[in-house]
Amino acid sequence: MKTTVPKRIVVKLGTGVLTSGIGQLNTERIAALASGIAALRAAGTEVIVVSSGAVGLGMGRLGLKRKPSDVSKKQACAAVGQSLLMQTWQRGFAPHNLTVAQVLLTHEDLRSRQRYLGVKACLEELIDYGTIPVINENDTVSAAEIKFGDNDTLSAMVASLVDAQHLVILSTAPGLIDMKGTGRIIPIVEKITPDIEAMAGGTTDITATGGMISKISAAKLAIRSGCGVFIASGAEPDILARIFGGRNPGTFFVPSGIPMESKKRWLAYFQRPVGAIQVNACAVPVLRDQGRSLLAIGVTGVNGVFAAGDIVNILDPEGSILARGVAAFSDAEVRVIAGMSSDAMKPLHPGRKRLEVVHRDNLVLL
Repeated sequence: MKTTVPKRIVVKLGTGVLTSGIGQLNTERIAALASGIAALRAAGTEVIVVSSGAVGLGMGRLGLKRKPSDVSKKQACAAVGQSLLMQTWQRGFAPHNLTVAQVLLTHEDLRSRQRYLGVKACLEELIDYGTIPVINENDTVSAAEIKFGDNDTLSAMVASLVDAQHLVILSTAPGLIDMKGTGRIIPIVEKITPDIEAMAGGTTDITATGGMISKISAAKLAIRSGCGVFIASGAEPDILARIFGGRNPGTFFVPSGIPMESKKRWLAYFQRPVGAIQVNACAVPVLRDQGRSLLAIGVTGVNGVFAAGDIVNILDPEGSILARGVAAFSDAEVRVIAGMSSDAMKPLHPGRKRLEVVHRDNLVLL
């Protein structure tokens, strides 16, 4: 497959690529990857790195043989390992006169619209300064409610955030393998179907998180943003040059034809909804096919507690997620107005110009 050098890419590197054992950095491989990234930079491609490895490095320095289950112990490992990780990356890029910039994120940093835009502006400035942003989850402070879950998901979110043309996920996996068929790597995935998802598996690596399951999930997010996704082995020599020279040894996921606009992507993929609104069968084609707002007359029920301005899922009559959006009313208000026409609602909300439960500008289909 022939490719052209893209303007901007995100390269995600797994712990297994960067280490040769618990706490043991593979400095030769890191140097080789830094050289490949520097070559892309020299050719005009802006590169953002999402790097795992902090927890694994911290485990080694603290003498741990297995990843601790206790959250505070994981946080301690990350605190020790993160500085080691950044020192290694800076040494890797130093021969190419490139400066790295550490960016640590939690899910909360991207869930808030204001902070989301702030992170985006910061990354743009770092790129303009000619640095290599090296992003990792802020595992030292992350708890369950603010975690991304894995760096595959984080890398897809970053690719969406910065409008990257490609996301390259490098790990110990050589690509998506057809385990139930030929046993070979699938070179191109035009569409992620249930059959494609069934090929994925988890990970048994004691320092890693996720596996092919998380990579497929990340690819689904990225391709909806118009971002092509490569999954390949980071152990392959000159892997970045091979990928962008049209000789990808792994799997390429083709981006969707019409990418979502930035705000819709933020609503769809950067949120953790706090409640849900169920709609009747008549509302489904209105939302799905006509692109209109959700009115109270189409609402049949409410789940959870939420305030006006909170993010909620919109469920079809069977309870499946149809869409996601910003609620214009609280859960208590929606319970009162459910099934009402706009004319019937007006006396309850005099002077209010908009009576949509979720306005179409603040709604995205899933």
